[in-house]
Amino acid sequence: MDSIPRSVYALSATNVAKDWEHARHCHRKAQLLYSVRGTLNCEIEDGVWIVPPQCAVWIPGGVEHSARGSGITECYCLFVEPGAAPNMASECCTVSVSPLLRELLLTAAGFSMQDKSDGREERLIATLLDELVAAPVEDLHLPMPRDKRLRRLVNLLLADPADKTSREEWAARIAMSERSMSRLLQQQIGMSFGRWRRQLHVILALQRLAEGESVQTVALELGYENASGFVTMFRKALGKPPARYLSERVTGKHTLSVPSIVLPG
Repeated sequence: MDSIPRSVYALSATNVAKDWEHARHCHRKAQLLYSVRGTLNCEIEDGVWIVPPQCAVWIPGGVEHSARGSGITECYCLFVEPGAAPNMASECCTVSVSPLLRELLLTAAGFSMQDKSDGREERLIATLLDELVAAPVEDLHLPMPRDKRLRRLVNLLLADPADKTSREEWAARIAMSERSMSRLLQQQIGMSFGRWRRQLHVILALQRLAEGESVQTVALELGYENASGFVTMFRKALGKPPARYLSERVTGKHTLSVPSIVLPG
């Protein structure tokens, strides 16, 4: 994509494919990966960004990353030369895609990749970039610690997210005191152990619900005694119960009111 002469271009990346994955790679151009259907994961060294339907992940140029689609997916990519969108975020983030931004992306995907554009195409691309800069951020990202002991904690939690072990016991498992573990987590990811684990549950829930699992099944898999407790947690995290949150993204009728989240590699 770096050799394509256009400074901004879009393309249909995956046309209703199932369970695909692009290995870790890097390119000069920044990338927007937009999910029309299905849930996408974008992973960098510091974590994983979750992309539900009608959302997109922004990946600045030069950032090494991998991407994966879960279940049946349909997505589009936008590539942007450094300097073409100076007001865009300098770090990875998940953004909500409005109906207007969606139509601009789909229209731009029909343009030639050659460095030729008439006035209409230039105006459309300028409007697309304006809408992208203004898109609300859905911080669906779970920050990943760099410390090896904390990484081991992450792997243990991922292996069994329903484990109800106390924070003190988790610290002992990774050969740390509870106080040291809490302090290092705060330093490296900016949140407490309890908040980090809740965010992990939200991410895992989004992936599994998007693949068709029921709320009841997901609740039990994550260690909740019933669906009610899980729904309460999900609503506090994302502002809406899971069924409504996902259905609004499928229909494109969502309005934004969300916090942040990410997974490991």
